[in-house]
Amino acid sequence: MNSELAYITGSCIIRRNQVFLNGALLWEADPGLELTDFLRAGYDRFSGQYPKFHKMDALSKLGWLAAEVLLENTDIHSLPPEQAGMVLSNRSSSLDTDLRYYATVKDFASPALFVYTLPNIVMGEISIRHGFKGENTFFVTDTFDTALLSTYPAQLLAETPLQACIAGWVEVMDQQYEAALFLVENKQRDNAIALTAAALSSLYQQ
Repeated sequence: MNSELAYITGSCIIRRNQVFLNGALLWEADPGLELTDFLRAGYDRFSGQYPKFHKMDALSKLGWLAAEVLLENTDIHSLPPEQAGMVLSNRSSSLDTDLRYYATVKDFASPALFVYTLPNIVMGEISIRHGFKGENTFFVTDTFDTALLSTYPAQLLAETPLQACIAGWVEVMDQQYEAALFLVENKQRDNAIALTAAALSSLYQQ
């Protein structure tokens, strides 16, 4: 497999109440906003047309918002649904929601929270929004694993029908959060860079 068959064609990073698109600051909210309020403000800023957003847990809202920004001006939606997929990861799995769900059990267990007690549900929410039906995998790792998130998506693009893939990191634990999503494709567009661990690391640290 040649990893240079895969290219990073876009990036969205959300941290510290800031949203970066392709390395440039796109929007900044009040730094004093708590996560719930920041996500709502981000939804109002970048979408505001998807009522189901309000039912999601924080992890799904964060990943959904990052994907919304990342894909807005791309032509990924012109692909057949089976040719678009995802490879995501985080550190805390769905623990933030698990704890919130557990807190409801002593009174009345919340079905609305129970739906989100798996980390891969964020991929389901993104897939529903954008019509993706291709390969998808969620990894739980201690840190943003650039080796894993460069080799595995490249392998999918080389060996499966996928033509495009969202790869990256979506982490939420209480008020600590971070999303770093990258659009990876098997074609070299303007300003695209080869998908490598070093390239992901450089973009992530911007």
